[in-house]
Amino acid sequence: MSTNAPRFAQPARSAPGPGTGIKTVTDRLVESNRAYAAGFADPGMDARPVLQVAVVACMDARIDLHAALGLELGDCHTVRNAGGVVTDDTIRSLTISQRALGTRSVVLIHHTGCGLQTLTEDFRHELELEVGQRPAWAVEAFRDVDQDVRQSMQRVRTSPFLPHTDDVRGFVFDVTTGLLREIDPRS
Repeated sequence: MSTNAPRFAQPARSAPGPGTGIKTVTDRLVESNRAYAAGFADPGMDARPVLQVAVVACMDARIDLHAALGLELGDCHTVRNAGGVVTDDTIRSLTISQRALGTRSVVLIHHTGCGLQTLTEDFRHELELEVGQRPAWAVEAFRDVDQDVRQSMQRVRTSPFLPHTDDVRGFVFDVTTGLLREIDPRS
């Protein structure tokens, strides 16, 4: 069996309705959760990350952050979005993470072969034409991943809402080797 094979069969293209007997991916996820919960034991921890670190990374399914960084449950806060870019909502999450839950360090992780490198802000225009409403958010597309990591580091370091900006580091994760490459914020 290929390691890249999906664990779940792909759902039918037509929308299954109640009582159809067709299981969706979500149905299978809920079943998996029941199996997980059957053996679950309360780890006895609160929401404060043990390592006092927040990791901001791309939502790309090829990146297993905990495995890649040697993290355990409870070690960090994880904020994931398209591209791993620092947006207003990312600042919101980091602010809560630092001010209410004690994190002091921020690690930013972009990656090679990111889908945002293939988009432009035209995506918003096309979406507006399709649905009749312009999205309030920016696509945050980029061509140069290193420069976008630098921009994200700068956004964190200059946010007036974040009290802890002295330990902010940025990296590019190589999806073919699994290695992190640190980005110098001054280059």
